[in-house]
Amino acid sequence: MDHDVGDYLAALVGRARAVLGDNLVGAYAAGSVGLGAYQPGRSDVDVALVTAGPVTGPAKRELVARLRHESLPCPARGLELVAYRRDVAGSGIPDPGFEVELNTGAAMPFRATYDPAERPAADGWFWYALDRSILRQAGLALLGPPPVEVFADPAPADLRGLLVTALDWWLALPTPAGDAPAPGAEDAVLGACRSLVRVRTGAWLSKVDAGRWLMARGRHAELIGRAVAARQGGPAPSGPEARPSSGGSATRSPVRIDDGRQSTVNKVY
Repeated sequence: MDHDVGDYLAALVGRARAVLGDNLVGAYAAGSVGLGAYQPGRSDVDVALVTAGPVTGPAKRELVARLRHESLPCPARGLELVAYRRDVAGSGIPDPGFEVELNTGAAMPFRATYDPAERPAADGWFWYALDRSILRQAGLALLGPPPVEVFADPAPADLRGLLVTALDWWLALPTPAGDAPAPGAEDAVLGACRSLVRVRTGAWLSKVDAGRWLMARGRHAELIGRAVAARQGGPAPSGPEARPSSGGSATRSPVRIDDGRQSTVNKVY
């Protein structure tokens, strides 16, 4: 682990314990840190806290005050922190289900959300169950039991539905007209790669590793290669390259998921 990130996570867990006391039963590094794909200057630090029971309103606000960037500077682009009750983390529900969510950092807009109902639907409600699934497989325990004992996968049908919803969300994002690079298109392409690898193999990989897995099998190697290069500072693919388009509207193609169910997804598949 990056040394600065390691020190930051240790300080974060200490502050969380000071606020939550015995209610804090686990803390886990997620995302790129958990998957071994952290890139200084680009990646976020993703953390999941797990509590034995509900977090009170005052404790939620104190936690945000103690962990926000202005109080505990994040060495990465930003911190994305979510706290769950243990019964929610282990339930496999497809709903957000969090107690409190915090986004904060030098290069990240501040946002604190104290109830899932406050989360705008347009920002996506699918992230949380997918993140908990990733945590189950690849979370890094900073405090508490191993993540496989804490987090649960959604039911297979729910997981497939969440993956399709995530891909549709990426497809709906606007992109510049013409052949100009579309910042973020690389994440859409590689996110689609990760979804496909999860469906095909049952394993969660980092976005870049999932892209390379598909490239090694001759799948859209040029496009995926450009998306991987964009993660290292190269130009992002354009909107028309990243998704088929006709007259400015996304063209979608039905493809089969592993149970034969058809869904509308990005043609990087």
